Amino acid sequence: MTLNEKLVNLKQELKSRKAKIMIIGLGSVGNYLLDYLMSTQDENIEIIVVGRTFEKMEMDVNIVKIASLIRRQNKTKITIEASVDLNDVASIQNAISKHTPDIIINSSRAYSGLKYGSISWSNFRAYGIWTPLSIKYTKNIIEAYANAGSKAIVINTSYSDAVIPWLKSAGKAYPDFGSGNVNHLVPRIKLGLAAENNISDWWNIDITYAVAHFHDVVISKEGQTEGVKQMIYAEYKGKELPVTDKIFAACKIAMPVDQKRNMMNASSNFEIIQGILNAVREGKKTKVHCPGFDGNIGGYPVVIDGSGDQPCAYIDESKFSLQEMKDKNRESIYLDGIENVCDSTLYYTDELIAKVKDKFNWTLPKSVAFTDIDKTAQSIIDNIINVALQK
Repeated sequence: MTLNEKLVNLKQELKSRKAKIMIIGLGSVGNYLLDYLMSTQDENIEIIVVGRTFEKMEMDVNIVKIASLIRRQNKTKITIEASVDLNDVASIQNAISKHTPDIIINSSRAYSGLKYGSISWSNFRAYGIWTPLSIKYTKNIIEAYANAGSKAIVINTSYSDAVIPWLKSAGKAYPDFGSGNVNHLVPRIKLGLAAENNISDWWNIDITYAVAHFHDVVISKEGQTEGVKQMIYAEYKGKELPVTDKIFAACKIAMPVDQKRNMMNASSNFEIIQGILNAVREGKKTKVHCPGFDGNIGGYPVVIDGSGDQPCAYIDESKFSLQEMKDKNRESIYLDGIENVCDSTLYYTDELIAKVKDKFNWTLPKSVAFTDIDKTAQSIIDNIINVALQK
């Protein structure tokens, strides 16, 4: 079933019942997202949280329930589905079959409690090295989803720029949306443009932007583009606003480096969920920025459109052609250490391999076949993460 078929099906289903949203992984992203969903006071959604340890999940759910009730916002039912092992496809499949969610959010992490970028950026400035770790649980969840015959719309949280294309290239089912990455940079640009042009309602600035994860990081951290011309168009009330190097420099703002940063990723998930529900329930149209959409490498402007006879979602080609955006994303993701994703295989750049060898005295494989994901993920943990944490 295609994404647009899923949207049409969901519109019909929600005419007679509540929407069921499943959050897989209740770490910091999942907890923030749960809190944000509760803040909507939406009586027409049910939330299922999925994880391994009931006691921990119960505590996390209880604090969100009580805090939202203090704010008089607790109007949504939450169900805990524990004892789900993300290494076990059958375990995940049972949870999906039992609850039949309409929207599934994968916020799990193969190595929890660590911001991978804290290792990669200081050593080799390439986040793409972590792709095998990012896809490790995603591939299990999507296999379970397919086995269950689910019609849910799936949102992936971890490095979708390469994870979703990898799944598609392997002929597997793949998430419909990716959250985060480029979507974290767009608000910074809006604030920079607002300050430059004396605009008080910065939320009404419209951005159309195609770029991969590397530039989200380098612009956010350093306020520069590494000399790569950006594929971006901004306008306010029908008038174009030039996005100059000065605007990118203004994107370098003080931010926490711990798990509080996951407020942004949770917010990206929230925006996509609201875009879906607003399209199928209220006929609204929303533009978001998504990595990996439709299995394409990098990040794209995506429209979730419920304004017509049938809801649909598509890449916005009003400012740039799809091929132009694909080419620009490949240029960007190359700097993140990814040379290509094709034929079930991830290819690292020679530059990244050399940097890893220099910093960790370990040879990263040039290519990783889909069948070698788990083995390579463990090698990265053993030879990079564990070594870095011991320093």
